[in-house]
Amino acid sequence: MSRASGIPVPTIKFYLREGLLPAGELTSPNQARYGEAHLRRLHLVRALTDIGGLPLASVGKVVAAVEDREQPVHELLGAAARTVDLALADPVDSDSAVRSRAAAMADELIARRGWKVGTRHRAVEALTAAMASFLAVGHGDYLDHLDEFAAAAERVAAADLDFVARRRRPEELVERVVVGTVLGDAMLAAMRRLAQVDASARRYDPEDPEPLEAPENSPGSSSG
Repeated sequence: MSRASGIPVPTIKFYLREGLLPAGELTSPNQARYGEAHLRRLHLVRALTDIGGLPLASVGKVVAAVEDREQPVHELLGAAARTVDLALADPVDSDSAVRSRAAAMADELIARRGWKVGTRHRAVEALTAAMASFLAVGHGDYLDHLDEFAAAAERVAAADLDFVARRRRPEELVERVVVGTVLGDAMLAAMRRLAQVDASARRYDPEDPEPLEAPENSPGSSSG
């Protein structure tokens, strides 16, 4: 199993002792057989710890959710998503009036978009804090574009779920939620920066040369 996964034997033994991996099938008093299910679980644990940066206590909760075969897929994916902290900067201090105004705007956005989320969801709190920060620093007009950002987020979420749905086993579903969220956030942030550079050049530097054409046969290139 160590050779197949690239994970050191001591680490695998530690996961077994912590209950993060199911026990193998005993073939002798000091030997056990491991299969594909163990490799899938290993990949999940590594995704949670290495990519998600989760402590083992949180990993244990996700593993428990995976092993609950009666849990609906929506609840399983929610449990996985909740283990991944939102990587946001600390919000700017704001008074209660500003915070209340931001909370009302967040509630109105959620209602307007028809999003099926609970009002106490951690992401609602994060959204409210970010919006309050915009108001507190005097740039509340950024929030005039909330629906444009929300529409883009909906398209990204649909693509995320398409990515996750390509797998069926619970371990693989959860692994894809964690990997897609953590690495997807980093990728989207980079793409946003690139798009900002492009939009700025087109708006404020029309003399800037046209972007290079994609190399022949590369993704996104076309012929004809």
